[in-house]
Amino acid sequence: MRVSVVGGSVVPDPVETIAEDVGRLLAQRGHTVVCGGLGGVMEAACRGAKDAGGTTIGVLPGEDRDEANPYVDIAVATGLGHARNALVAMNGDAVIAIDGGGGTLSEIGYANVFDRPTAGLRTQQVGSLGGFEPCDSPEDAVAFIEDAV
Repeated sequence: MRVSVVGGSVVPDPVETIAEDVGRLLAQRGHTVVCGGLGGVMEAACRGAKDAGGTTIGVLPGEDRDEANPYVDIAVATGLGHARNALVAMNGDAVIAIDGGGGTLSEIGYANVFDRPTAGLRTQQVGSLGGFEPCDSPEDAVAFIEDAV
């Protein structure tokens, strides 16, 4: 399946490690990583997926596909800025949210609108949303979304 990995574009090293582990686990289990295509959580998840031989898709905010991080296989330029967050959430069968701020929160909201199960790692606590599960580890997050789809 396709799994959207969303999160902060600038993150501390521990969060980057978590995102890389998520990307690696998803690829090892045969899933494609969808993300916003830029840095931080997005780049780390793509790097982890590529290290494990996986495929990555970046849905970019700008008009230039060359803005994608170097681990994106398929770059989709949108010219939509943050409005592209809806497309990131919609193009995954499930979502894993890691860290992040307002942009990540909007992607969690869109995941709920599009009825995508969402695992949260060190992100906003939105437990009142149906389909959202706070998780303690990358393994727990991947297991949750696999069971939920």
